[in-house]
Amino acid sequence: MRLIRNIYIFCSIVMTVEGEAPELPEERELLTNCSNMSLRKVPADLTPATTTLDLSYNLLFQLQSSDFHSVSKLKVLILRHNRIQHLNLKTFEFNKELRYLDLSNNRLKSVTWYLLAGLRYLDLSFNDFDTMPICEEAGNMSHLEILGLSGAKIQKSDFQKIAHLHLNTVFLGFRTLSHYEEGSLPILNTTKLHIVLPMDTNFWVLLRDGIKTSKILEMTNIDGKSQFVSYEMQRNISLENAKTSVLLLNKVDLLWDDLFHILQFVWHTSVEHFQIQNVTFGGKAYLDHNSFDYSNTVMRTIKLEHVHFRVFYIQQDNIYLLLTKMDIENLTISNAQMPHMLFPNYPTKFQYLNFANNILTDELFKRTIQLPHLKTLILNSNKLETLSLVSCFANNTPLEHLDLSQNLLQHKNDENCSWPETVVNMNLSYNKLSDSVFRCLPKGIQILDLNNNQIQTVPKETIHLMALRELNIAFNFLTDLPGCSHFSRLSILNVEMNLILSPSLDFVQSCQGVKTLNAGRNPFRCTCELKNFIQLETYSEVMMVGWSDSYTCEYPLNLRGTRLKDVHLPELSCNTALLIVTIVVIMLVLGLAVSFCCLHFDLPWYFRMLGQCTQTWHRVRKTTQEQLKRNVQFHAFISYSEHDSLWVKNELIPNLEKEDGSILICLYERYFDPGKSISENIVSFIEKSYKSIFVLSPNFVQNEWCHFEFYFAHHNLFHENSDHIILILLEPIPFYCIPTRCHKLKTLLEKKAYLEWPKDRRKCGLFWANLRVAINVNISATREMYELQTFTELNEESRGSTVSLMRTDCL
Repeated sequence: MRLIRNIYIFCSIVMTVEGEAPELPEERELLTNCSNMSLRKVPADLTPATTTLDLSYNLLFQLQSSDFHSVSKLKVLILRHNRIQHLNLKTFEFNKELRYLDLSNNRLKSVTWYLLAGLRYLDLSFNDFDTMPICEEAGNMSHLEILGLSGAKIQKSDFQKIAHLHLNTVFLGFRTLSHYEEGSLPILNTTKLHIVLPMDTNFWVLLRDGIKTSKILEMTNIDGKSQFVSYEMQRNISLENAKTSVLLLNKVDLLWDDLFHILQFVWHTSVEHFQIQNVTFGGKAYLDHNSFDYSNTVMRTIKLEHVHFRVFYIQQDNIYLLLTKMDIENLTISNAQMPHMLFPNYPTKFQYLNFANNILTDELFKRTIQLPHLKTLILNSNKLETLSLVSCFANNTPLEHLDLSQNLLQHKNDENCSWPETVVNMNLSYNKLSDSVFRCLPKGIQILDLNNNQIQTVPKETIHLMALRELNIAFNFLTDLPGCSHFSRLSILNVEMNLILSPSLDFVQSCQGVKTLNAGRNPFRCTCELKNFIQLETYSEVMMVGWSDSYTCEYPLNLRGTRLKDVHLPELSCNTALLIVTIVVIMLVLGLAVSFCCLHFDLPWYFRMLGQCTQTWHRVRKTTQEQLKRNVQFHAFISYSEHDSLWVKNELIPNLEKEDGSILICLYERYFDPGKSISENIVSFIEKSYKSIFVLSPNFVQNEWCHFEFYFAHHNLFHENSDHIILILLEPIPFYCIPTRCHKLKTLLEKKAYLEWPKDRRKCGLFWANLRVAINVNISATREMYELQTFTELNEESRGSTVSLMRTDCL
């Protein structure tokens, strides 16, 4: 038990949505997979919730009655390919939900039946039963739909026990078949009968009875050792109760004459659709189309798929004519390595022809073929080269659907094409077609597949495809999306995997009717040109297939790999008109703002002052403070308005300048240098004066040069201290008269930081005394002190040199 428990640990458990069998309802399922584990016993510790248990391909040889008690919810049990010899269905009496039971490919020799009322699928095929393992209890399983059986002997009495069951499929898988009682199969009541024959078995009677049994009959493993009846005997076989309308023969290995007999027999039965796949035939042929009886048939479809030839002693033309003279609706010959095909020289009834996966060439269309009813032609995976030849052939038919994919087709501009107006669906994918193919297309085409060709552009002169609804040009060399001006009904477009960098605006504007677009996996260049295309997914009704993972930037390199939906392209930088309007508006606003500042804040004056101040600052920065002090020549520079010059000359100058010359005054008109500008003279006067006296009056605040002089003196570029400005209020100044640019002057007046000229003449003495104290500076002493300091420093340096020399001598 410990060994079994250890083995079970490795059984995989998978949660699924659907059960194994299609008959089961869709619900949450638990699959326990213990297949291919060399188990000799059923694991004991199965998960109770298991609904599907796979024990296939193990070494189980018997089932115990308690093996499946723990999995009461079991619905699907797969026990195929084991070594079980006996089956007792009572083993599953506690599995009330069991629907699917597969015991095929075991060694069963006996079955003990027990009523499993819910069972729908039971497969006992490919076992070692001597007779069919059917008893009366089997007939009570009313829900049974699919039943697989096997046995070395088949008798009528076996099938009579389940004749009343309405089965969907009966599968008979034989390892050996030693006896068959004629008339046994028709007893079954089933829709489909599938018989897998052992090797070297005569299937003739089974085929005849099978046609009388079910609507669909499939037979597998038919070889050349079967004994065929002659044509005369076939005519005497009664098929009055024939039911089969669909017959499939799989894995057929016959001589040509044997296959001929099968075709001839089936031709006169109730079979409407006959399919032979995986067929191998050869040998010398004695029968051809001239020996075939084409009369009295209901046959509509014949399919020959995956045909292989052995040594062949018959002209293939006879085979082709045998099939094409059958004059049925549908004919398929695919995967047969067929180099050409022949048709009778009279009109045929073919509506559907499928010659896919052969080696047909253009020779097929160089002969006259009369197909007045042909609607579908499938020629994919051949070696066709000229599209115009196909068009000329199709022009004589009412063709609607044409598949020419995976050929070698090309089209030259000088080749004429003439298609029937009935063609609505055409597949030209995987060829060598270029842009010229658009000049060789039917006018009424609605669905066109051109993927995997060599197309670079869709010509704008393509004006005849007005009915086109679906266009696939994926995996080509397009550099732009095709416009829809000539495809007014286009609704589905696929241009995946081309060389499209930036789709043009013409596509966005002209393709309003496109509802589904697949343009993924193109090397998009994420610039402003792509903005309209990116907005398609958001602002239009177009469904972008693969959005957004398949739409990424390739250029520029810094955006490579970025999804288009994550790329931000500002509207302002991408819309030229909006950018121009914005610039114009900004310039207008700035112009208005500058004009307002010039008018209201006298901005030009500030700019001039700033320029002069900058030049002076650069000059002062290169001059040391000592040099500035050495340049001082006057005690004070007087700034005044021309209207106040009488007071300055009659009152101020005489009282400051005494005969002793103790106070030196700098006046503009005295020391004006004609070689310099006015502003340069003013800057020079302020630089050479220790202090600056400003005579304030309403006339002063209205004078431009007075403002200039006050501005430079106030910014203190030549003086270290802040008491170098002396204000004399000659007349009261209303604050509203002071310009906004003279806010410092207004501040000083508010603080009363000035000397006021008294109206009473008796108080003038005190005014002059205060003014002299304010400007009383000994300029010569200042100079002498500076010179003495300089001399002292030089003397100390000289003394240090002398001492150094003396020390050198002593050494």
